[in-house]
Amino acid sequence: MGSAFKRFCMQFCCCCCAEDEDEEEEKQPLVTPDPLDYFTREVQKRRDEETNLWSEPGDPSHSERADDRTLYTLLQARNKTRIGSTGYRRLSVDIEAMRDTRREVRDKWKTILENLGFMAEADSLLTVSAGASADRMRNAPAARAMLHTLHTETSIFSSKEAPPERYLFIIDRLLYLDIGEDFLAKARRFYPPKDDSDEEMPGLAINLPLLLARVEAMNGRGNEDDDDEEDDSEKDD
Repeated sequence: MGSAFKRFCMQFCCCCCAEDEDEEEEKQPLVTPDPLDYFTREVQKRRDEETNLWSEPGDPSHSERADDRTLYTLLQARNKTRIGSTGYRRLSVDIEAMRDTRREVRDKWKTILENLGFMAEADSLLTVSAGASADRMRNAPAARAMLHTLHTETSIFSSKEAPPERYLFIIDRLLYLDIGEDFLAKARRFYPPKDDSDEEMPGLAINLPLLLARVEAMNGRGNEDDDDEEDDSEKDD
């Protein structure tokens, strides 16, 4: 009876009614009380991360750059493809390959920032939201000049395509913190320029025209052909 009354007080009355000074303080749970809330935050975090991978922060259509346009087209095509089909799996592989390329570049930047002592701030410094605007940059000309230097004098980016515009905003932050020159020096040391023959690293050689042609071919065949292709694959296995 006493324990039931205490539970009633804890739910509906002031917390002081149910406190027992002699009773050991209840430990806080290690997991969140609502698992759904935890998974919702994780899903949102993943979506934010994927959105943040776009090269052009101010491009809501995700189609200004060739690689953005290709990735967006691949995502749209996968949304229209039956989950589990051969076409869906192929599209997923291509999508992850493009995302891995962008993650590899971001990891290089994070390595340099952490080496400069920004272990706790690296992720926030590298985060660029879709609402980023060039009008809010403090030193756009210097940021663009430094981006060009990083592109031509280091191997942080692929030399075969223009560097993503999103890194202009990141460089602008580094210049504001007065660590731009230090970052550039570390980049030259950690990632010196490579010959064209040495640049073909796993995950970085992505044939954008081929991916687009594959998507168009899949859209032309339709899901019915995907099912036939999947059946043939299962027979081969």
